[in-house]
Amino acid sequence: MSSDQREAQQETTTTTTVDGSGTTTMRATTATTFSSQRLRINPNNEHRPESYEDLKLDFPSAVYSSLEKYLPQHILVSNREEKVKFMTDIMLRHLPHGERSRAHRHSVYRQKIITNYQPLHKELYTLAPQLCFVPSFLKAINENSEESFRSIISEPSPGVFVFDMLLPSFCEMMLAEVENFEKWVGETKFRIMRPNTMNKYGAVLDDFGLDSMLDKLMESFIRPITKVFFSDVGGATLDSHHGFVVEYGKDRDLDLGFHVDDSEVTLNVCLGNQFVGGELFFRGTRCERHVNTTTKPDEIYDYCHVPGQAVLHRGRHRHGARATTSGHRVNMLLWCRSSVFRELKSHQKEFSSWCGECFCEKKEEKGRALDALRKKLVKAVRAAQA
Repeated sequence: MSSDQREAQQETTTTTTVDGSGTTTMRATTATTFSSQRLRINPNNEHRPESYEDLKLDFPSAVYSSLEKYLPQHILVSNREEKVKFMTDIMLRHLPHGERSRAHRHSVYRQKIITNYQPLHKELYTLAPQLCFVPSFLKAINENSEESFRSIISEPSPGVFVFDMLLPSFCEMMLAEVENFEKWVGETKFRIMRPNTMNKYGAVLDDFGLDSMLDKLMESFIRPITKVFFSDVGGATLDSHHGFVVEYGKDRDLDLGFHVDDSEVTLNVCLGNQFVGGELFFRGTRCERHVNTTTKPDEIYDYCHVPGQAVLHRGRHRHGARATTSGHRVNMLLWCRSSVFRELKSHQKEFSSWCGECFCEKKEEKGRALDALRKKLVKAVRAAQA
């Protein structure tokens, strides 16, 4: 019997009804329940996922389609409703208490904005590659190979990838759109949600209608790169995002403390204006257990922002932003997430492929094992010579 079959259990429910004539009817219904809800480690790449766009779901339809090939076989052959229930139950396990109700309130809040806000540059809301990206970036994406990506990307520090991405004209349009949105917020006195708990200024791009554009940006232009360089943290299965802009300078946020992002991979692009300071400082990648451990000398790296230039790094790569001492700096960020990776990560204990401290612990453990074996062999040789 397979593990899938062992996990499946038959549950029978008997329903008793009495009609108007007093006749009693008993009906037994049988349902299959599963004692363990886990995704398979290796995807079924031959399976073609269904579309969920026509359903009213708790999560984006793309997430369900992405997860489907990781379903255990007994669920994979089920109907679409059972697949949705199985996947939704798994994803809800990863939401903090009360997150579901907050998500509903946020949906209502977002709809109010989209209904009342009039975009300044409507062309921003559909991603037109020729209007957004520099030619070198487009060429590399179209060739879609590790060689083409490495031809435009530098890696000044392990796990930090830098490349030219956005055209100056696109950056200017995005800056103008953000300014227009903030002007609307001021005029209507609409209370908006900020990007995260650390930034007091900035705006969530998804909230005023740019979510579809950012989905396309992640799926068609970022995921091909992360599939190559960040496969160890779900780079090939990114299926949702949180997109926003942050603002630094006079009368804005000054700096940003040392932290990690709620993402598998983070895209950070400077949109511009004139500014001094604001360097990003990186201090090594860590899992939750090791997030506060000491930084090693080879993990220290500072990056200076250049308008239109992108920085791509793991969300768990510890970093912060130094003070913007003059001028006004605006950055667009895309926190890219993988529901598949988050589910699989919940069943792992060590992350030596990407956590610097886990890697050192594993290396030290291997060294101790080799040392113990060496001592055992030496002792055996001496005993044989005695």
